[in-house]
Formats: sequence, structure tokens, C-alpha cells
Amino acid sequence: MARDVNFQSVILYPIITEDAIAIIEAENKLLFIVNRNAAKSDVKGAVEKLYQVEVDKVNLTTTPQGQKKAFVKLKPKYKASDVAIKIGIL
Repeated sequence: MARDVNFQSVILYPIITEDAIAIIEAENKLLFIVNRNAAKSDVKGAVEKLYQVEVDKVNLTTTPQGQKKAFVKLKPKYKASDVAIKIGIL
């Protein structure tokens, strides 16, 4: 269950690279840099609330620079490319 968090402080910014765009189109996933203290449930709740979509799965990893990266897979009825267009990364 998601903790009581400010969802706008969970997601710092979307990742906009060629690889990220390929993942958006091929795997229906969005990539974000998130707060280092964010749990999977925090990221899921933030994406669902901020972008009005349903999240299927969240994977978190820490980059060599010490940032936390979230791979957010959307449920099949939602298109990651539509969300990416809405937030201005495609």
C-alpha cells in the first residue's frame, strides 16, 4: 500500500533518450528519474494519479550516478506513446 506521499515529489523528470523512446514504442513502458526514497508503490501511485493511466508493473534501478530510475509498464489498454505525447517527450 502506498505511503502518504506528495506524488509530485516522487517523479522528478521523464527520461528522453533514443533508447527511452525505443522502449516507449516497443514495450509500452515509460522511464522516469524518481526520488531516491521512492518505493515501487509510490511510483505506481504517482504515475496513475498524475497521468490518469493504470500501471501494470514498476521496476526500479539505481544508475551509476546515484539516481533512481523507474521503468513503468502500463496496462495494455493504455499506450505509453500517448502519455509521452501528453507530457511532451514525443
